[in-house]
Amino acid sequence: MKSISLFTGYIYLVFAIISGIASNGFLKTTESFTKLYPTVFCIISIVVCIFCLSRAMSIIPVGFTYATYGALTITAVTFFGIFKYNQTPNLYGTIGLTLIIVGVILLNVFGKVK
Repeated sequence: MKSISLFTGYIYLVFAIISGIASNGFLKTTESFTKLYPTVFCIISIVVCIFCLSRAMSIIPVGFTYATYGALTITAVTFFGIFKYNQTPNLYGTIGLTLIIVGVILLNVFGKVK
């Protein structure tokens, strides 16, 4: 298999995050997968997400990739819920999200992989 550059790995990671946000953010609109078009959209976007995530992991270490993907997706979907569904997290939810973001920043800035 042809090796991809680190920059390309991060591009795949960005696409994984965007498609992960799309699939998770609109999951509620499927109404338990009873609505056809939202269900098809969610399935396609999660397949794209997993494909891009696997491509990113081929060059970026797995821990860094998944932690970054998870933290940014969780945070963005929370904001999506705030704006689309008026679901505001309480104080503990806000503190938790802040800790997730700080943890990923620490991992990406100071984390070393041998």
